[in-house]
Amino acid sequence: MPVRALLIDDDTRLAELLAGYLAPHDVVVAHAADGARGLRAVAAGGVDIVVLDVMMPGLDGLDVLRRLRQQSAVPVVMLTARGDETDRVVGLELGADDYLAKPVYPRELLARIRAVLRRVAPRAAERRLVVGDLEIDPTARAARIGERTLSLTALEFDLLVALAERAGRVVPRDALWQAAGRGDTVVNERTVDVHVSHLRAKLGDDAKDPARLKTIRGAGYVLVRDPG
Repeated sequence: MPVRALLIDDDTRLAELLAGYLAPHDVVVAHAADGARGLRAVAAGGVDIVVLDVMMPGLDGLDVLRRLRQQSAVPVVMLTARGDETDRVVGLELGADDYLAKPVYPRELLARIRAVLRRVAPRAAERRLVVGDLEIDPTARAARIGERTLSLTALEFDLLVALAERAGRVVPRDALWQAAGRGDTVVNERTVDVHVSHLRAKLGDDAKDPARLKTIRGAGYVLVRDPG
């Protein structure tokens, strides 16, 4: 079955280029020329992945992503200006699954789309992970503590799974990013710290004295087996 991709970008020529290149590779591209149309298209359903430009008139890409994450967990690849690390970091913090610098090369975009979809696709063989009262269902991409369901971004969920699979062991920053399936996305240590901080807050940890997800200075992070 073809992958249904939605390009949200005001560049009509880029839309035509990507549609022509991706179609023979089983990726059907629909085009929304602005953020409002893009949000409506996602809400209507039938979208497997969104390719979202940051620089657009009206609602910019970061505003669209922020609203999108309030209504959908659909994977998102951001298109950013070359070398603009701020947009990349903010996009990842808001829940983007990957980013790609402009100018866009269709072959690289195709590889990114495939990588993201492989990463987020549920695998029936995956078993539930239980760490104390934390329970993670990788197939349903759901996590809960007791009766409380955690509201996690795609990246936060992948980080949590990577930590839970290594519960009780210290995971270095760079190894954690790799284990979460983000090795093809280059970020600095501060970016990893920010995402771990967000995850820690959603786990209910105190920022000054975390019980579940601890930072081991100079080493990395550890998800505690029994937070007590």
